[in-house]
Amino acid sequence: MNALPTATRHQVFSPARIAAIASNTLLELIRLKVFYFMLIFGLIVIGVSPFLAKLTFQEQFQVLKDGALGAMTIFTWLLAVLSTAMLLPKDIEDRTLYTILAKPVPRFEYLLGKLVGVLLLLFVAISLMTALFVVVLKLKEVSAIWEVTRTASPGALQEQIDSIRAHTFTLNLIPGIIFIYLEASLCASLTLLISTFASSSIFTIMISVVIFIIGHVQPIAREYLLASHGVSAATKIWLSLVSLLIPDLTALSLVDDIAAGTAVSLILFSKIAALGSIYIAVYFLVGYFVFSTKEL
Repeated sequence: MNALPTATRHQVFSPARIAAIASNTLLELIRLKVFYFMLIFGLIVIGVSPFLAKLTFQEQFQVLKDGALGAMTIFTWLLAVLSTAMLLPKDIEDRTLYTILAKPVPRFEYLLGKLVGVLLLLFVAISLMTALFVVVLKLKEVSAIWEVTRTASPGALQEQIDSIRAHTFTLNLIPGIIFIYLEASLCASLTLLISTFASSSIFTIMISVVIFIIGHVQPIAREYLLASHGVSAATKIWLSLVSLLIPDLTALSLVDDIAAGTAVSLILFSKIAALGSIYIAVYFLVGYFVFSTKEL
């Protein structure tokens, strides 16, 4: 007698439905050739990096870190944008969207499941690239230690070995990898928002790329304009609006500093992680608002 009506039961927030949509989305994205292309290309770049660095041991490790983290940044971002831009148009074209929403599944759960599926895909991709990155670094470490063992004097051997190990994979690199994942997740959430009102996947990708570029250049442009004399109030308001709507992606781009050995404090890490998470949540909620009012 206390059971809820069927329609009401379906409308209750269901993590199980979200998990089902997320897992199906992940499987669909894994089947896409673009996923394999991006992942394999990223793995190749990371794998061949040691062969491009014919420098001192310290310089080789630095070039390897810069190349690997840079490749991870580019390919996770591309994977986030390209995979997310295809979700809604593909479901609408295949009429899968209408089947899911007719069950009924709330649009909030559908959209959240799609986003979670993309985030899982990004996690898998960056985990695989990180694993290869660590393996390559460790192999390079073993090779370097073997080399100095043959050539270094006994008195300086341990010092050189310690120096080599200090330049390989350290815990300081973990925040950089997390920031790469966070930036890609933010771009995925933004791309999902754009896809809720965009007319095609191509349009969604183009707008996402433009916003990505703006997010990286806006601090420089803002600093230049504000340093100029005679800046109008309207310009300052416009700059403030752009800064509010489009995140400063350079705040997430501490990869170069981290690769160089700069440690990220817990306070700075928490601030950046919180800011990125807030933008992801806001973009998703705005996307849901647009999607909930959209005629299907």
